[in-house]
Amino acid sequence: MSIRRLPEHLVNRIAAGEVVERPASALKELVENAIDAGAGAIVVRLSDGGIGGIEVIDDGCGMTREDMVLALERHATSKLPESWWAEGAIERVATLGFRGEALPSIASVATLSLESRVRGGEGWRRVVDNGNLVEEGPAALPPGTRVKVGGLFAHVPARAKFLRTARSEYAACADVVRRLAMARPEIGFTLEHDGRRSFAVQSGETRPERVAALIDRELVRNSVAVDHMREGITLGGVAGLPTFSRGVADHQYLFVNGRPVKDRLLIGSVRAAYQDLLARDRHPVLALFLEVPPEEVDVNVHPAKTEVRFREAGLVRGMIVGGLRAALDSAGHRSAQRPSAAALGRWQSEPLSPQWAPTRPPSQGSVWDNVPEFTPAPAARAEMAYDAPPAPVEHPLGVARGHVAATYIVAEAKDGLILVDQHAAHERLVLERMRRAMADGGVARQALLLPEVVEMDEPACDRLEARSGELAEMGLELERFGAKAMLVRATPALLGASDARQLVVDLADELAAYDEALSLKEKLDGIAATMACHGSVRAGRILSVAEMNALLREMEVTPHSGQCNHGRPTWIKLGHGDIEKLFGRK
Repeated sequence: MSIRRLPEHLVNRIAAGEVVERPASALKELVENAIDAGAGAIVVRLSDGGIGGIEVIDDGCGMTREDMVLALERHATSKLPESWWAEGAIERVATLGFRGEALPSIASVATLSLESRVRGGEGWRRVVDNGNLVEEGPAALPPGTRVKVGGLFAHVPARAKFLRTARSEYAACADVVRRLAMARPEIGFTLEHDGRRSFAVQSGETRPERVAALIDRELVRNSVAVDHMREGITLGGVAGLPTFSRGVADHQYLFVNGRPVKDRLLIGSVRAAYQDLLARDRHPVLALFLEVPPEEVDVNVHPAKTEVRFREAGLVRGMIVGGLRAALDSAGHRSAQRPSAAALGRWQSEPLSPQWAPTRPPSQGSVWDNVPEFTPAPAARAEMAYDAPPAPVEHPLGVARGHVAATYIVAEAKDGLILVDQHAAHERLVLERMRRAMADGGVARQALLLPEVVEMDEPACDRLEARSGELAEMGLELERFGAKAMLVRATPALLGASDARQLVVDLADELAAYDEALSLKEKLDGIAATMACHGSVRAGRILSVAEMNALLREMEVTPHSGQCNHGRPTWIKLGHGDIEKLFGRK
């Protein structure tokens, strides 16, 4: 078969397959065009999740009649100056779009109505139905542009059958608008679906205000600001506390030079920064804005421009990990504080059960002191205070007032009641001590009077033997003892009297699961976290008041003490206002 040139309408449909995958991808191109046109306000209206129709209205610079004709032709754009053509300097492009493919690609698989007017000029309208011009004439509209898309894939059933439900398509469209609105706080955005307003944000907001408005209002109280610069690259944004996490990674918003991206390098860097602060099935909530010199990043590696390629990928990764780490370190002992209505609802007055009901003597009159006879012993305890108890205003986490179920420390702070999980809190403190000791040259070790033999399968012994040098730096001294056993000669002094056998078995399992996937530092962090878990105060151990207060004071000065090594909160607060609500005072 000889080689033939394809007809124009077929070329456009092939291009549409790259650019227009679903309503959300068409919407993305239209909103990006509005942003590049200098709009100060953008209105998006969707019908049936975008399947039934898409309308985008902006107050940007608009187009003349002649420009509208060119805008509907392939590879015609106003975003690449002629001075760049000879140089081929496409890497210097600063606009969101530059290919000149969006409008003709959409018009080849849908009915597209384009109306536009420049300031001081007259409006004009062109309607293209699946690649054919069907209408053209004057239009009445304010300065700016209005684009309507209907019947998407109506004449391409092979593509239409791959569309999802209207609800799924709407969710994808809303995510596109949300990401673009987050990147441009200087522009107002309004999203409407089937006649109802989904969200609206005003122009001129600060970046943290815009991020919180579009993600979660609680993010303001449960996040840290990110501001980091290195070698001409700037990293800014908002990062949620590890305890303010989600079960899915759909609340991670990443931007490069104002362009929303879903880049594997950036996602991996975020995961590495939170690696020992979150459980493996939890994901952080954040919005990061990376500003990179244009010549250091290639945005022309994907038709939809959702992926980028960095000239110095290692520098970018290190900067994101370091910047996020520095911001999270500044959070200190903070933990997400968001008591749910359901949790507070469980604190309610309950009618006394029959076994607690008071018995009234038959001869007693109507005046009766209704006090039940509490026969069981209380489940909590408080130590006798020989000295005057300290004032709670002195410390952020308050002072210890009691111990509940030999697991939770009850403390009184200036602004409420604080409950601390002693095991989770001490686990984090031990991990941070081990990190400091490793940074200072190694963890002190405690030699065992009688070395302990730990039997396990040969592959597990091989993994431990291969890492014996790194484990020794952490205070765990191991030797091979035959084909299927390891000899434990010393354990980290920080762990105290820990179960050496169980520690070695858990470390072998940890290395088996993640040895290939993690970098050296991440492996060491994982090993240290496992050791810290074994060396921490266990639930069920009764602490004295002095021990409880010592734990609270160390938490206040230790980074990341607001969450344990698995990402769970180490303490929660019940504010005075919440307590008053429980008693009906508020």
